[in-house]
Amino acid sequence: MSLEITEPLEDATSQEGMALESQDHPVPNALTQETVLSVKHWTDRMFSFRVSRPASFRFRSGEFIMLGIFKDDKPLLRAYSVASPAWDDELEFFSIKVQDGPLTSRLQHLKPGDKILLGKKPTGTLILDTLTPAKNLYMFSTGTGIAPFVSLIRDPETYEKFENVVLTHTCRTVAELQYGYHTVSSLEDDPLIGEFVNGRLIHDTSVTQEKYHRIGRITTRIENGELFRAIDKAPLEPKNDRVMICGSMDMLKDTSAIVEALGFVEGSNAAPAEYVIEKAFAD
Repeated sequence: MSLEITEPLEDATSQEGMALESQDHPVPNALTQETVLSVKHWTDRMFSFRVSRPASFRFRSGEFIMLGIFKDDKPLLRAYSVASPAWDDELEFFSIKVQDGPLTSRLQHLKPGDKILLGKKPTGTLILDTLTPAKNLYMFSTGTGIAPFVSLIRDPETYEKFENVVLTHTCRTVAELQYGYHTVSSLEDDPLIGEFVNGRLIHDTSVTQEKYHRIGRITTRIENGELFRAIDKAPLEPKNDRVMICGSMDMLKDTSAIVEALGFVEGSNAAPAEYVIEKAFAD
């Protein structure tokens, strides 16, 4: 999940095959320059990449960081959720490709060995510290909004704090679900996290624009009860459940309204409560 910001503002003209600008520039103190280690294109709209992690870089699973490249001698930056867990030696990110996006029109052409700018101050609300204790943790995501949850489901602390973790992922097409499927399927055999997961992670997927065994927006599936029938769980209620939400602005607004109507109170770093959204992001 990410939010594009540019410095300076520019005409966002699509340039297919655009090469990254040379990275021979002085790096501002608030940033470091890291190396791209690997890139994987999941669909024609989504890709993930891993970069080197500075030895001094510390973050909490679920946080985001500024990421980008130089453009016209200025840093061109975007807020990206870190998709790797806090213990990982590398940093992973999951991005949509926006052909006329100021940054992603260029970033999608990353290749191993390229240099990328990384901020030094991670932050965010999609972290365990913003929620009070409960039995179940629900993570509602659409599109690249799954990124912070990919971090959290690979963190042992998530399973120490919650008995059950439910990750939902809704996309337009089946192909766009593959990043989440790949991550979840690798967990039980993971030597570090496998013993923590041990059947306690439920992965529910749906699509909105193709034939699939689960069709529909997550908001609809919550309201009509289809989600809870599919995973064999009781409907949401504040006593036992906590909720994290990450997706488009409409999805954030609609899902927040649903859980608030059920009595959930929004939490923050300063005042942990029963549900949180990442307000920094907009699709």
